[in-house]
Amino acid sequence: MSKLDSLFDNNRAWAAHVKTSDPDFFAKLAAQQNPEYLWIGCSDSRVPANQIVGLMPGEIFVHRNVANVVVHTDFNCLTVLQYAVDVLKVKHVIVVGHYGCGGIRSAYENHDNGLADNWLRNIKDVQHANYDLLEAVPDKESRLELLCELNVQTQVAHVCHTTIAQRAWTRGQSLAVHGWVYSLKDGLLKDLDCTVEGMEQIPDAYRVSR
Repeated sequence: MSKLDSLFDNNRAWAAHVKTSDPDFFAKLAAQQNPEYLWIGCSDSRVPANQIVGLMPGEIFVHRNVANVVVHTDFNCLTVLQYAVDVLKVKHVIVVGHYGCGGIRSAYENHDNGLADNWLRNIKDVQHANYDLLEAVPDKESRLELLCELNVQTQVAHVCHTTIAQRAWTRGQSLAVHGWVYSLKDGLLKDLDCTVEGMEQIPDAYRVSR
C-alpha cells in the first residue's frame, strides 16, 4: 500500500460525511465561493484556518506563509489580497499569528536557516524596531510571545498600507483588518485589538493620494 493511500481513504470518508450532512454542499461549493473573510496566517501545520474558527470550505479565503508576514514586494500575498478584496469583496482581513511559531523563534535566536533567513529578516525588522520593549520582558518565552504579537500588529499595518486596502476604503467598500494570535496550548484565539477600518487610522506618510 502506498504511504498516501490513507489520505485518499480519509478524503472519501470526509466527502461521504459532508454529503450525508448536506447533500447539495459540493454542488453549491462548485458553483461559487462567497467568503466574507481573508485569513493571512502561518504555514505551520498545527494552525488550520477553517477548523480553528469552525468554518466549512468556501467560507474563508486563505493565504499562508512562514510567520504570517505581509511584505509590500511579495506579489503572491498581494495578489491574494487584491483578489479577496476586489473580486470576492471580503469584509474582513484577519492576520493570524500563533504562539510557539518556529519562524519567530528562529529569527529571534539567529539560527542559520539558509535561504529562509532572507524571509525571516522581516521578523528581525520587527524585533529591532521594538528592541527596548522586548528586552524589558524578563523571560525569553514571554519575549517570544510578545514578538509574535508585535509581528501580527506590524503585518496588520502593512495590509492597511497597501493600495489595495486604501482603494477599497476610498470607494466606500466595507473592509476591516484585524490582528489575532492563536494559542497551540489551548486552541483559543486572542484579539490584539488593533483593528483598522478606514483611512483615518493610517499615518499620513502611508496614505495614497486620490
